[in-house]
Amino acid sequence: MPLVSIITPSWNVEGLIEETIHSVQSQTFTDWELLIADDCSTDRTPQIIADIRERDPRVKLIRQAKNGGPALARQAAIDQAQGRYLAFLDSDDLWLPEKLERQLAFAKEKQAALSYTAFRRINETNTVTGRLIEVPASLTYGQLLKNTAIATLTAMVDREIAGPIEMKNEGYDDFCLWLSILKRGHTAYGLNEDLARYRVRGSSVSSRPMRSAKWVWQIYRNVEQLSPIRSAWCFAHWGARAWLKRREF
Repeated sequence: MPLVSIITPSWNVEGLIEETIHSVQSQTFTDWELLIADDCSTDRTPQIIADIRERDPRVKLIRQAKNGGPALARQAAIDQAQGRYLAFLDSDDLWLPEKLERQLAFAKEKQAALSYTAFRRINETNTVTGRLIEVPASLTYGQLLKNTAIATLTAMVDREIAGPIEMKNEGYDDFCLWLSILKRGHTAYGLNEDLARYRVRGSSVSSRPMRSAKWVWQIYRNVEQLSPIRSAWCFAHWGARAWLKRREF
C-alpha cells in the first residue's frame, strides 16, 4: 500500500505532463502512487501518461467519461487512492526532489491533518519569476478564510487525522477542501521551505484575478454560508493578500 497518493487532474497538457510526472519520479521519497485523472483531453496527454505507466506502474491513468472540470477529476483520483496521505499536484506544476520527504517528516512531527509549504512561480519556459512565496506557521479555519497561503501543489492531507475528503464542484474546490478540514477543529501547519514550482499560464483555470475573486465570494456566501458582513471582512483581507502574492519583485 503506497503511503502517499498524489492527486493530479489533467486536461490538454501534452507539452507539460511528462515533466510534471518526472518531478514526482525524482522524489527522494519513493513510496507513492500518482493518480492522474484525465478530463477528456483532446491532445496526446492520455497517451503520454499511458506510455509512462508502462515503465512505472506507480503512475496510474484514470479516464473521465466526460469533461467535468478539476474538482470532479480530483475526486475521481481520490476515490481510487490507497495511501494514508493525499498530496495534490496539478498537471503543469513541479515539485523539487525533497518535497515529499521533507513534508512527510514535518506532517508527522506536527501530527497535521493538513500541511503546506512555500513555493516559487515559474513561467511556461521554466524560468523562476518573482519572489519566494513564504507561508505562515499555522492556520485555523478563521484565519484561512482571510488567507491565500495554501497553494494546491503544496498541500498534503493525512486522511487518518483529517477525516472524510470530498471535493466540492466549485471554482476553488481546493480552497473548499482546506476549509472543510479546518472547520472540524484542525489546524493546518506550514513548512516555510522552497519545495515546489507553480506554473503561471494564461490558460490556467485560476489565472484571472476577477474570476478568482468571484469564486472566493461565492464560497463565503454559498458554501460556508457566512453573513454578508463577515464575508466582506474576510474578502477584504483575502483580496489584500492575493494582491501581495501576485506581485513580482
